[in-house]
Amino acid sequence: MSSTPRLELSAITKRYPGVVANDNVALSVEPGSIHAVLGENGAGKSTLMKLIYGVAKPDAGVMRFNGQQVQVRNPQEARALGISMVFQHFSLFDTLTVAENVWLGLDKHLSLREVVERIESKASEYGLELDPRRPVHTLSVGERQRVEIVRALLTRPQLLILDEPTSVLTPQAVESLFVVLRQLAAEGCSILYISHKLHEIRELCRACTVMRAGRVVGHCDPSRETNASLSRLMMGSEPELLRARDQAPGELMLDVRELQLASEDPFGTDLHGISLQVRAGEVVGIAGVSGNGQGELLCALSGEDRRAAPGSVQLAGVDLSQASPGLRRKHGLHFVPEERLGRGAVPTLGLAHNLLLTRHDAVGPLGWLRLGVLRAQADEIIARYKIKAGGPDAVARSLSGGNLQKFIVGREIDCNPRVLIVSQPTWGVDVGAAAHIRSEILALRDAGCAVLVVSEELDELFEISDRLHVIADGRLSPSVPRAEATVERIGAWMSGLWPSESDQPAPQGLNAAREAADAQG
Repeated sequence: MSSTPRLELSAITKRYPGVVANDNVALSVEPGSIHAVLGENGAGKSTLMKLIYGVAKPDAGVMRFNGQQVQVRNPQEARALGISMVFQHFSLFDTLTVAENVWLGLDKHLSLREVVERIESKASEYGLELDPRRPVHTLSVGERQRVEIVRALLTRPQLLILDEPTSVLTPQAVESLFVVLRQLAAEGCSILYISHKLHEIRELCRACTVMRAGRVVGHCDPSRETNASLSRLMMGSEPELLRARDQAPGELMLDVRELQLASEDPFGTDLHGISLQVRAGEVVGIAGVSGNGQGELLCALSGEDRRAAPGSVQLAGVDLSQASPGLRRKHGLHFVPEERLGRGAVPTLGLAHNLLLTRHDAVGPLGWLRLGVLRAQADEIIARYKIKAGGPDAVARSLSGGNLQKFIVGREIDCNPRVLIVSQPTWGVDVGAAAHIRSEILALRDAGCAVLVVSEELDELFEISDRLHVIADGRLSPSVPRAEATVERIGAWMSGLWPSESDQPAPQGLNAAREAADAQG
């Protein structure tokens, strides 16, 4: 391979009002290397990738590609050079199909039918299930990420930028993707890899640039580092340790009984006899590959879909199957959706006003807003969760994805819910912030809240769950105690291959509760 760097950045600087996102950044990526860019949320990683891909323009600095100085003014020019990117936050048109979205970035001499065939071939080759004819608005977050990955691979890039590419994949699929990435690197493609999963970076990458507060603060070979040493490089300290469980679960809070629900979306997943219980003081996790009914289940539990049969969704014995989201919140059920902007927060509203989406204690008796109270509440959440934001009036879309996620999770936890349902609690969040969010979830559990976590991060579920289920094709597996859960077992269950409920021992938490009930007569 050529000794000339594939990509070389010198003194790259990018300023936004009130913040320097990239400050005199230098970066060199060799041909055929898999190069990690590591940093906390708000460190400037995503901004730097956008400058490379032409989404934004630097205020100063020089970029060279294959030894030639270039100015990339837009993504079309980037793709023409041989640069492709898979975004953490997707750049897709909701009203177009998968194939039409991909077609926009390919040679216009190709017919749409040829694009469909190429997508099917590439998706099959890499094990990324995808229907090219589906409208994007019908896809889950995980399925949208698959569109981005396949679109990038179809351009045959010389430099491939991947921003959190494995957050929606099973452990087996991650290994398959790593095989593909190593093969691409062996063929000379350079890969810039952004992930908050430190074990992935250590396994896959042999070079790493560490950023903090917009500056490059170090370089290393991740394969020679530990998770702790990488955390210290990135944060200046190690993430906080999670508290061990020291109490048995209490009364049954969330009781889902044989939930049978046809999806309103023709491309969605029907729910088949979903039954689960979550008790006070426990965290129950649901694992699964995106698009297997998680969205439909969450809509039924949050009240966005109110078609559930009477009696199928109960909170502390109260039937809320057909109750509105507002009524469910009055009974103590709070919900964190997976989609931050648009569902979890209004992009153009300030953080203080975004509190009004799920709480109304700052609304006076005549409907007047007590803005001082709102701002004080937002300030408290910002401080408690160490959110990098320009104050309580900062608009939601101005925050990095991880910081906005911390605010949304903090907003719901601050309401002291009886039941908290969280979808993808730390998706795209750096290791320090993820540890903080998980610690707050466990503190909420220890205070007696019943917590249901739906996540595609197995490490996360193993870390915070007391019991785990797997959802596949709209069906829910029996629960398994965390101590008995393994990556191999849960990975196999993601394909729908689990034993029947009658073959499984009752979960430890439920056994304890039943024994207590028997003792009470």
